[in-house]
Amino acid sequence: MQLEAKNIGFRYGDGPWLFQGVNFTVKPGEIVGLTAPSGRGKTTFCRILAGYEKPLEGSITIEGLPVPTRGFHPVQLIFQHPEKAVNPRWKMEKVLSEGEKPDPELLDLLGIEQEWLTRWPNELSGGELQRFCVARALGSNPHFLIADEMTTMLDAITQAQIWHAVLEIAKKRKMGIIIVSHEEKLMQRLCHRVVELKSF
Repeated sequence: MQLEAKNIGFRYGDGPWLFQGVNFTVKPGEIVGLTAPSGRGKTTFCRILAGYEKPLEGSITIEGLPVPTRGFHPVQLIFQHPEKAVNPRWKMEKVLSEGEKPDPELLDLLGIEQEWLTRWPNELSGGELQRFCVARALGSNPHFLIADEMTTMLDAITQAQIWHAVLEIAKKRKMGIIIVSHEEKLMQRLCHRVVELKSF
């Protein structure tokens, strides 16, 4: 069940192309790093892979079929800033219910405490919020997970705990992962291969 981007091109309005002719693949169980200089469209490309944005050129498919934009999302995207990814008017239990509610084992693996479920987003730290974003994404049982600078803003201990949980789940489910990060050591340690986002 390969995720494939073929000849992808995108730009905003009449502006310059962020990228053109990009080809990219991720296989089940594979961890692929994605790099590019700042401002070269990494986050936009991630949004296209997840079906949140439509490319102006090319196609995104899984096993030759278009990535669905409604219903079950086989590609889940986790952003750098968790506070922008949750509804501030919802308590955390409702935030989790946007996807399939994760089982207690997953919540425990991510270090989510039961008492946090009754709190508002502004009552949690960035690291605690990001754990919920990861749980929400994994709770829907995606085939592929995109981590766009997922742990960049977090302390080293929280980073390690979140990555440990994600990698354990990925191995168990044979889930493909795309990691976007400026941290070369993280990429070298976790990725099977690293690809630079550029036009071909």
